[in-house]
Amino acid sequence: MRHILLLLFAFLSHHTITTAQMVMPLGIAQDGGYPHIGCQKACCKAARQPTTKPTYVVALALADTTTHQWWLLEATPDIGEQLHLYQNLTHNKYSYLPNGILLTHAHIGHYAGLMYLGREALNSHHIPVYAMPRMADYLRNNGPWQQLTTLDNIHILPLQNNVPIQLSPSIAVTPIQVPHRDEYSETVGYRIQCGQKRILFIPDIDKWEKWSTALTSLLDSTDIAFLDATFYDASELPNRNIKEVPHPFVSETIQLLGEQSARLQKVHFIHYNHTNPLLYQPKVVEQLLQTGAHMALQGQWY
Repeated sequence: MRHILLLLFAFLSHHTITTAQMVMPLGIAQDGGYPHIGCQKACCKAARQPTTKPTYVVALALADTTTHQWWLLEATPDIGEQLHLYQNLTHNKYSYLPNGILLTHAHIGHYAGLMYLGREALNSHHIPVYAMPRMADYLRNNGPWQQLTTLDNIHILPLQNNVPIQLSPSIAVTPIQVPHRDEYSETVGYRIQCGQKRILFIPDIDKWEKWSTALTSLLDSTDIAFLDATFYDASELPNRNIKEVPHPFVSETIQLLGEQSARLQKVHFIHYNHTNPLLYQPKVVEQLLQTGAHMALQGQWY
């Protein structure tokens, strides 16, 4: 599997963006990254080989190919490498810094990268950061994030549930609130209109059945869906209570949507925990692809 991803990565690094390609995952791993800190198990050993390309924490780039603007969904701990990756894959046709950053929630993999915009690192100026009300309050009123706003490294712009914002003539995004462990902020996914493409991005949710919105109905009006694949099934954390970190298992999502269904064929799974066998077991990847679902690939245009 790692060999396959390396070949794909090498091909995609020379791939040219077209007007039909406006969305690119810049990371596919869960908050802790891959390989995971402290993990000496088989799942992370291959990822630590010197010849293995890095797998970054989940993030999505949105590109307007007409105005040459772009936006970043999520500010991950890997943000520095992801900005360079985007520059390389777009052959420096876009600005190094995005025209804005859109956050989903306050878990470390999704906003901790903001720290690198501060005075100790980039010392950026007035970067728009789009956030829901609780997320915005958390950034404004808690250190070290508060310093980013007082020094004008970032400029927080408000989001409201189910209220679309127009980022450019070709790109509109709508935050959609989802149930998750909301210790410091609410959690949202995004419905994205990129040109003619309708994209769904939900990297984190507790369980589909806890949500008042039916995933099946949402997929009927979606072309591509990047969905939470943190765990493949319940067997991955034998030494922890997996109920403490609820996510829809990949196996559950497949069962909900139905193998070979038109809905499942729109799904590109993303946000893999390091224990997820889709990262390191080719047979499991094969089984997934046979259902009609896909794996999101870092550095690929959609």
